[in-house]
Parts: sequence; C-alpha cells; structure tokens
Amino acid sequence: MGGDIFSRFFDPESVAIIGSFKEGVFGGYVAVKSLRQAGYSGRIYPVNPSYDEVLGLRTYPSIHDTPDTPDVAMIMINARNVPDVLEQCARRGTRAVILVADGFAERNQEGALLQERITAMAREWGVRIIGPNTAGIVSPHTGFNPCPYEAGYYGLKPGPVAIFSQTGMINPQAYPYPQLTAGISRICDFGNKCDLDECDLLEYLEHDDKTRVISMYLESIRDGERFVKVCGRLTSKKPALALKLGTTPEGAMASASHTGSLAVDDRIFDAACRQAGVLRLSAFNELFEIPKIFATQPLPSGNRVGIVTYTGALGVLTSDQGAGYGLSMASLSPETADAFDRIFPELGHMPVDIGPMIPAVKDFSTVYTQILETVLRDENVDALFNVMWADARGKNEKAYIEAYEALKGIVPKPVVTWIYGPGPSAVRALKEQLEALGYPVFDEPERCVKSLGMACRYAQIRRNKNK
Repeated sequence: MGGDIFSRFFDPESVAIIGSFKEGVFGGYVAVKSLRQAGYSGRIYPVNPSYDEVLGLRTYPSIHDTPDTPDVAMIMINARNVPDVLEQCARRGTRAVILVADGFAERNQEGALLQERITAMAREWGVRIIGPNTAGIVSPHTGFNPCPYEAGYYGLKPGPVAIFSQTGMINPQAYPYPQLTAGISRICDFGNKCDLDECDLLEYLEHDDKTRVISMYLESIRDGERFVKVCGRLTSKKPALALKLGTTPEGAMASASHTGSLAVDDRIFDAACRQAGVLRLSAFNELFEIPKIFATQPLPSGNRVGIVTYTGALGVLTSDQGAGYGLSMASLSPETADAFDRIFPELGHMPVDIGPMIPAVKDFSTVYTQILETVLRDENVDALFNVMWADARGKNEKAYIEAYEALKGIVPKPVVTWIYGPGPSAVRALKEQLEALGYPVFDEPERCVKSLGMACRYAQIRRNKNK
C-alpha cells in the first residue's frame, strides 16, 4: 500500500540528491545545506558527474556509485532527462523518488505525455514517486528537511501537525514555520501527484504516532470513493481539515495549469467531506492556524462558550459567528455569578467584561487568575474564549502569563485567546509567550470562534463514530 512506502520518504537513513550543486537560491546545493543545518544524521549522497564535492561531501558521478543504496532520491534535473535517471534509481534499488523537476502535465501536452511515460516506468520497476513539480517533503523529528529552495532557516520544531498539499506554498521557503509553535510532524507537497496521492498519505498518517491532526490543501481528488473510506476511518482517531480551491470554472482552469489537475465539483467534495467527517477550511492561512487548537487543547465536551473580555462587543461577535458552528454563549451558574458580583458589581454575567473592574482592583494578577479559573470550572462552560488587551505600558502582561501558568492542567477544557493593543510588537511578544505555554493565540477574534467551532464539530463527529 502507499502508506507503507512513506516511511522511506519521511524517515530515510540515506538520501541521494541528484541535480546541480551551483550555489544559489534553488537546487541541490540548497537541499544539501538544508539537510545538514536541520540536523539530519543520515547519509547524504550528492550525485552529479560535474562536481567533486559539495559542502565538504564527496559527490558521486551517478547513483550507481554511491557506497550503498539510498533509501530515497531527490531529482532536480531537466524533465527530458528524468526517464534515464529514474531508470538508474530503479536499477540501484532506490524505490522512493521525490521528483522536484517540472515541465510535465502542468506545462503542456508534451509534458503530460512525458509524465505518463515516467509513471508507467515507475510502476513497472516498483518505484514510488512524489511529484513531479514538487517542492518536496519535510520530517522535523529526524531533521529531514531537503528543501530545495533557500528558506533562511532550516530546523523546524517537531510537533503533532501534518500538512500536505498540491503546492509548494506550504514548504519552509514559503511559510515561517518557526512562528508555528505547535510544531510539525510531516510536510508533503504532492505537486502533480502522478503516483502517490492524498489517499496514500492519509493511510500512512492514520497510523503515524507523530501526527495528531492533519491539514490538507487539495485541488483535485483522484479517487473520491477511496478518499471517503480512508478519511472515514482516520477521523474516528484524528481530526482532518481540508481546504479546496478551484471552486469556480476560472479556479479549475488555474488548477489545471498549476499541477495538471482536474478539479472535482465543489458540491461533490463538500458532500464527501461531510460523509467522511473532514472539516472544511475557507482560507489559506487556516491550513496552519486552525490545527493549533487540536494540537494543544483538549476537545470540548459541549458547545457552550464562556468569554472573558475587555469589551461586550466580543459577546455579540461570538454569538453571531458561533451560531454557524453550533456554538452558544454559556450562562454562568448562580454560584459563579454571585462570586463575580462580589468582586465587582455586574461582573457576574456572560460575557465576563473585566474592563470596568480593572481600575478598582488592587491585585489584578490574583483576581484575573481567579476569574479565568472560575469560568473554566463552571459546569455550564465547555470552552473559554479569552480576550487580552496588551496596553501600551505592558502593565498587565505579567498577570496574563501567571494566570495561564496557573491554569495548566487544572481543567480539561479548551482555551483560545485573542490579543489586541496599540503596539504590534507587544501583541506579538505576548502571543509568543502564551503559545510557548501551550495555548493557541489567533490574530482575529473570528478565528478564535471558528477554531472552537471546528473543535466542537470534530468532538461530535468523533463521539458519533466511536459509539
């Protein structure tokens, strides 16, 4: 099965890099540098007869000359030379190929015919291909980051989020992964997916103990029936999020020119996702942002959202936005309401608006921690949407951090946070500190609500599947 081969792609003990090793922003030189600086401990075999060495590594005239058979080969050469090199890989015994080379079905009819040819050759020889026209794969847990484009950074934080797509826009050169504090398990750009596809990878990720949540960008699906079947199994264990573009005729044409894919009708795709329990995304950045709640927070047991805020407007927004995901605003229990009213008049209702209270309390840090913990402990609250104001002087930053440190492990309910304020640097610094503690922070309040809505939907999907 396709899933079995992915261990060679993601956790190889050796890799052949076949291409040019001229210094620049793309190519074999960059891939070798990226592997070494990412901490990959496996064997790297640069292959090109025109070079003697690259970055202190011996370079081999062909893959037949490497000391042992590479587990995976990364090919970055002119498309017309791919068949010969693919045959060399097969004869050497290398059965996993990352085909970065472009000029295939995404280009023209001639390229499409060449793609059909190499696909048939690979099947005959038992070689599996990711690509062509791919930016490659990444597996941070082993430091395997053969990114062929200069990203400016190399190591990615290991974590539970797997991201795959039909575009290199998810690879390190296109996205600032150091900012994604939840951490990454696997990245894969399928490119034209002439061989291995989304269903093959999903079967692998279903059993991958490094992955807890899967986020995918799709322009087409090769086998809709298989997609539903695989995702139906997978989503009983792990959440799967999907962004599909190409929903208009113009978008479908753009998809065809991008990867040579034929886009599936969006209504059919939507029905398939509903049947399989896949959650649909609507914006590109959500591929990276929404998984944070699944990577760091427990699933909610219900749909009632508690809100602690500096302004009542967030209560209106949560009610309006949350309704589309089946969320409702929680009502505080009488005991909680009375306790809050004793702290400050009219504090004891939802949303809990702490703005008027702040000038009146002497020990804001203690009171703030007490408020968050009490809301979370309330039996009427299933999740918390917390709003923070990063004021110009940073007066309350210490209180925020202390409160979140105190909350860790106390109540198994999800917490999402939105921070606003006049200084972008102060907001960013506070966000980094909170996410380092394991709490997802989103850049818009609407995304906070959406993430909770997605978590609520998946919790219900999982309950239904596991009855």
